[in-house]
Amino acid sequence: MDLETAQTTTTAKLPILKQGEYDMWRLRIEQYFQVQDYALWDVIENGNSFKPVAQTTTNADGTSTSLIPGPVTTEEKVQKKNDVKARSMLLMALPNEHLMTFNQYKDAQTLFAAIQTRFGGNEATKKTQKTLLKQMYENFSAPSTESLDSIFNRL
Repeated sequence: MDLETAQTTTTAKLPILKQGEYDMWRLRIEQYFQVQDYALWDVIENGNSFKPVAQTTTNADGTSTSLIPGPVTTEEKVQKKNDVKARSMLLMALPNEHLMTFNQYKDAQTLFAAIQTRFGGNEATKKTQKTLLKQMYENFSAPSTESLDSIFNRL
């Protein structure tokens, strides 16, 4: 059996986004997509190159009809399939309480950007979170009656 015919099946658990853990989730979700199929991550980073353009035709009676064509070529179908698959996987990685909010985004790239905006925060938010964590660390205390393991777990 040569390298070209050998296939390996990789099953990895889809990382679910948790409040306050966006940066770690982003690293894990990127790796997850790349392991599953790199083309899916490419769709998230660069967008779907298949962009349907509405075609308007004027009928004999003077009315116009708009038609948005679906993918036609094999390459366009693959691009659309990758976008749909990537979008679906991103939605599956969200907690249930956020599904309805993010379901409005119709392609993987804009969905990922919305997730990043909502959970990743901006620099000011990250700075505030770091300050709060530093304060919590400075205020941490451990009674002498508590075991070392439980102190470590709380820390």
